[in-house]
Amino acid sequence: MRVLMNQRDRLCGDLNRVKGRIHNWLDRFFPEYTQVFKDWEGKASLITLQHFPLPQDVVKAGETSIVATWKKNDVKRAVGPKRAQLLYGKAQKSIGLTEGVTAARHELAMYLEQYVMLCRQIEQLMELVEELVKQIPGASHMMSIPCIGLITVAGFLAEVGNLSGYDHSQQIVRHAGLSLRENSSGERKGQTTISKRGRCRLRALLFRAALTMVAKNPEFHALHRYFTTRRDNPLKKKQSMIAICNKLIRVLFELGTKQKEYDARKVLGPHREAQLQAAA
Repeated sequence: MRVLMNQRDRLCGDLNRVKGRIHNWLDRFFPEYTQVFKDWEGKASLITLQHFPLPQDVVKAGETSIVATWKKNDVKRAVGPKRAQLLYGKAQKSIGLTEGVTAARHELAMYLEQYVMLCRQIEQLMELVEELVKQIPGASHMMSIPCIGLITVAGFLAEVGNLSGYDHSQQIVRHAGLSLRENSSGERKGQTTISKRGRCRLRALLFRAALTMVAKNPEFHALHRYFTTRRDNPLKKKQSMIAICNKLIRVLFELGTKQKEYDARKVLGPHREAQLQAAA
């Protein structure tokens, strides 16, 4: 699992670099393009870039030919004569570079080929990951948590390994470098921070998941609000996110080891629920 997820990280890094190069190309040769297609990664946009990459290609082809090309490639949503008219108008008034157009076409074609290849490789790799995750006891139960999907669970298991090798969730907290320690020297009492003596990829994955949970999961959102607004010892937002990460570890460990579905009522527990009601 770890090998596959490491491969995914490398492929995603390569994909982001290719995306950056395509953005750079558009800024140089067709800066108005994103005014027509805000998301250049959509199907209609990719077909347009493949067939009419430069403003002069758009003008030469004309609106009718552009619409026909979209229809021929089975693009039916959100494109039609009005979008073609807008693209044609932007191309006519484009301030993009007009020199070296042959090399520019070749450059973009190469980037688009790399983009499609990397997307396909990531998709194929994630199919392997999904099959592997299905074979791991408790993994499907971990994915029953709202806002937690395949990538998070696969990444978590890739970093921590078999959950049966842990006696309690606090061991995973230490493994992630999220256990607290005090930075002090001599008589000076320093701030309490996380140790960071663990797997940085696991820590980063948990922080990304925690951000999503706080934004979209009602229980974790309520917990974050309580941590940051309680009367006694309110936490700063970053400190609260660390606490949320640790809570997420405990929930994942509980569901994975006991192989039970997520229950929103049990996430907070009666004691914490009473605290939340008192703070409301």
